[in-house]
Amino acid sequence: MKTVKDSEVCYSMSPDNTPVLSVDSGEVFRLETKDCYSNNLKTAKDVFTMEMWDTVNPATGPVFVNGAKPGMKIKVDILEIETRDYAVMCVEHGGGALGDFTEGVETKLYPVSGGRIVINEKLSLPVNPMIGVIGTAPEKGGVLNGTPGEHGANMDCKIITAGSSVYLPVNTEGALLAAGDIHAIMGDGEVCICGAEVSGKITMKVFLYDGNLPTPCVETDDAVCILASAKTLDECEKAVLGKTHKYLTDAFQLSANEAARIMSLIGDLQVCQVVDPLKTMRFSLSKKVLEALS
Repeated sequence: MKTVKDSEVCYSMSPDNTPVLSVDSGEVFRLETKDCYSNNLKTAKDVFTMEMWDTVNPATGPVFVNGAKPGMKIKVDILEIETRDYAVMCVEHGGGALGDFTEGVETKLYPVSGGRIVINEKLSLPVNPMIGVIGTAPEKGGVLNGTPGEHGANMDCKIITAGSSVYLPVNTEGALLAAGDIHAIMGDGEVCICGAEVSGKITMKVFLYDGNLPTPCVETDDAVCILASAKTLDECEKAVLGKTHKYLTDAFQLSANEAARIMSLIGDLQVCQVVDPLKTMRFSLSKKVLEALS
């Protein structure tokens, strides 16, 4: 299997990035990733500093997808996510949605073993490894990996796990796919600015996709989840609802009112993260309902 080592990383999604691997549609490959701190926090004495901002959220890649042309889409099947045996969280006063309630700067390391993360002697939690950063290059310029957008990147969507599929746009030749920022576990919102940050390995399969799902989008066993990012949650809500409404009216020939009623009855509006330069939300639709509409 083709593998990209974690030394081959990019810190922005850009059409100017040089591909480190090329794959065909339908090919399986593996990305070895660093954690969001570029593996710089190894003990509880290590703290995140301003000098580290340039190396935040490294994404392994980019990967050139043969045959991917601007205007097309790709589908990325997440086959497996492996993590190291400890996770790191760095909490800082003023950082994240809980920044007004936290104190000082504190780094914690948590053991990860037997499918669980050990928080303290009383509490351990089942891990649910997910990918924080996955995206393709935008059409022009570079966007730092920490900022999500229509090209994907730091969406911090907890349902991007093994068994899910991510749909992304192709804005430049080869798509230039990159991924990283694995979390052993993370709740919706990522409210203290980080999840349980880990390095690891992502095994994935990529396809050229010519269907009608919008991008970025995540498909799970039972739902299709359309994503959008914006400066505020109000703007984000408008964006993701508009994308979903257009998808329903275009793909299923529903009237504007019928699509709105269905969204209100069976759709779930959910927050992915509120701590990045742009916030991200998803709107989830039952696949059973979509199959019934087909």
